[in-house]
Amino acid sequence: QVQLVESGGGLVQAGASLTLSCTASGRTFSNYAMGWFRQAPGKEREFVAAISRINWSGARTNYADSVKGRFTISRDNAKNTVLLQMNKLKPEDTAVYYCASGTAMSVATTGYDYWGQGTQVTVSS
Repeated sequence: QVQLVESGGGLVQAGASLTLSCTASGRTFSNYAMGWFRQAPGKEREFVAAISRINWSGARTNYADSVKGRFTISRDNAKNTVLLQMNKLKPEDTAVYYCASGTAMSVATTGYDYWGQGTQVTVSS
């Protein structure tokens, strides 16, 4: 049974930093791409960042325009963990953040077959 467990959310002020962590179990972590999505109240779940499997040239990453330059996604295959380092947080970053696992990087929710339960990030102004 595949499980994804997020942690690291919280309440911070605008301009602060947070690092979200997602630990996976149940299948070979290194074989799968990982993604982060978020969902604010009353809005659809949206893509934040994704990272591919690691190959001979390293791992590819992709970011939503709204977080590019502020957020960094990384993975540690030895720890079955994907991180989302979030800097210069803004009130509009407030949402529940979800990690997801899939066979390839995708900006669509349909590109992932397993999801975590989410962790709340609240940024006050």
